[in-house]
Amino acid sequence: MAASRYNSNDLRRQVGSPRSKGRDTKDTLCRNVVIYGHCRYMDTTCNFNHDQNKPASGPSDFLSKKSFNADSPSFTPSGQNLGQAKKTTLSSQAANAAPFTPRGVTASTQQNADLTMFNPAGAREFTPSGNTQNYELGNSNMGNGAAQDNGVFSDPFAMNSMAPALANNAPFNPYAGDPSAVSGAGAGFYSSGGAYASVPMQQPNYHLYQPYDAYRGELQPWQRSTYDYFIPAAMREEIQKKMFATQHTMPGLPKLENYHSLFSLDTSHRKNTACFGYHSWVYKAQKVTTGLHYVLRRLEGYRLSNDQSVMSVMRDWKNVRHENIVSFHETFTSQNFGDSSLIFVYDWHPLAKTLAEQHFSSPLGNNRQRYPAVPEGILWSYVCQIASALYYLHNKNLAARCLDLSKILVTEKSRIRLGSCAILDVVQYDHNRPIQELQGEDLVKFGKVILCLATGMPPNLLQSSNTKAALDSLVKYSRSLRDALQFLLSPVAPNGQPHTIAHFLTMIAPQLAQQANNTLRENDEQQYWLAREIENGRIARNVMKLSAILERGDLGSQSNWSEVGDRFQLKLFRDYVFHRVDASGKPDLGLGHMLSCMSKLDAGVDEQIMLTSRDNETVFVITYRELRGMFERAFNELMKFSKSPGL
Repeated sequence: MAASRYNSNDLRRQVGSPRSKGRDTKDTLCRNVVIYGHCRYMDTTCNFNHDQNKPASGPSDFLSKKSFNADSPSFTPSGQNLGQAKKTTLSSQAANAAPFTPRGVTASTQQNADLTMFNPAGAREFTPSGNTQNYELGNSNMGNGAAQDNGVFSDPFAMNSMAPALANNAPFNPYAGDPSAVSGAGAGFYSSGGAYASVPMQQPNYHLYQPYDAYRGELQPWQRSTYDYFIPAAMREEIQKKMFATQHTMPGLPKLENYHSLFSLDTSHRKNTACFGYHSWVYKAQKVTTGLHYVLRRLEGYRLSNDQSVMSVMRDWKNVRHENIVSFHETFTSQNFGDSSLIFVYDWHPLAKTLAEQHFSSPLGNNRQRYPAVPEGILWSYVCQIASALYYLHNKNLAARCLDLSKILVTEKSRIRLGSCAILDVVQYDHNRPIQELQGEDLVKFGKVILCLATGMPPNLLQSSNTKAALDSLVKYSRSLRDALQFLLSPVAPNGQPHTIAHFLTMIAPQLAQQANNTLRENDEQQYWLAREIENGRIARNVMKLSAILERGDLGSQSNWSEVGDRFQLKLFRDYVFHRVDASGKPDLGLGHMLSCMSKLDAGVDEQIMLTSRDNETVFVITYRELRGMFERAFNELMKFSKSPGL
């Protein structure tokens, strides 16, 4: 760097090119010696001076050196000592040198990095602890349930593990008449030996029970929740309310001879004699002999005069069984209410409402106002159901007679039943009216009920108005509905023949077909929800059996029975299903995992799971099929010491 004090012309005069010829340059120092320390042409074509100790010609002092002698030190680059000279090669020990660590990294971090480095020499070869399992490469039943070290992994979706079973068993034939021949020798799927004849049937996978696909609702993907595995919340709530209403009791009511736990069902305390001619009251009661619940209709202050004739009428009504008629069971007299009462017993339909309560209920109790008219679709549903019930009764030579808004019950959605039948046959037994006349009155009362619902007028308002004017006001309804009402309200045809229910059914045949279709659709929906509840019964049964086995303690002569043998593995399975925790130690209450595990246990599938004790000292790898066998053996052993039949 000292040469930078001189200009380029001075250096060009004092430092020569190694290939310069034809001029005397022996006193000029070679440029290669100055720059590189040597010159490759010094022995051939270079004419310059190659001795740095020889004084160079010219005024430059920076190249002048002392003359060469034996005491001259060897050449050493500036800034470096002899012991720190740079080596051109790496020694064999450089491979074991510590890795480069940037500044800011602590020694502990470097030490942890060294510990986590994989060292093949330090790995120990796996040796099984016992001789009960085979850990050869060809064995697909790996006891530890993990991938092998040689790179062969077990694929849960591969059919390799099922190859031995498929090779020994013939393909499953779903069309075979003998179910016992499934595992035996047989043909393929199709007897003709088509393209699918050699394809075996894969066993179903019981991860979760399969939803019933016959009924599909228009739901978005995000409209799925835990309750999708069960019946709808509204349906479940309605059923629970009905069960709750069945258990209602009211203190102070008397106990009858065969019935107890009476509960009043009357919504009003006002006495009404318009329908039967006697004050009537309604109770819910439970029968002593059977424990079933019934409805008791009590006629206050009635004295039965002709017992034998009334009993013959009751026998006819006991045989009446129709889905739109509240079934009658028996009648008896009682003095327990402080008077002579006649009591009729009917089926119990919890939370049932009358048509008057359903469509003409006013919070102020005003029966002189008009109410919203019932839609035509619901009207046709009522018409078809009442017509079906009357057709059944008239063919049995009976008459409903008690067709009133306060006596027709709505038990489910748009499902009605004729109630209080047979009462007027007893109360008015001595009138001796012909059955044809009574059946004709049924049609007229039927028409008035539908007309009240169509116009929104209670019966007291409809009686004071003109029936023809009420029919003419039904302009928003179809012509077929108005013709049907005109037929019912006219007891006699223009030709002088009385109208019958059979003729009326012929008139409304298209609507009957439509209502039958609606009924079948509702039945499909009920079947859809019922299919979901099948799994709940199976899982509840297995949970009860598992709970009866675990934590029992001593059984017979064996101490601590539930903690040894197969029961210990069932205990670990219980923890695996119901006592799981997440990474942070919080309880994992995933319903899908519980349903999946219990369904697989009930089916006994060949899927392996790993069961670990709470102290992590014991680990089992076992299939659901083996757990199923342990489960059945433990419960059968438990049943030997029990007197009850079991689950």
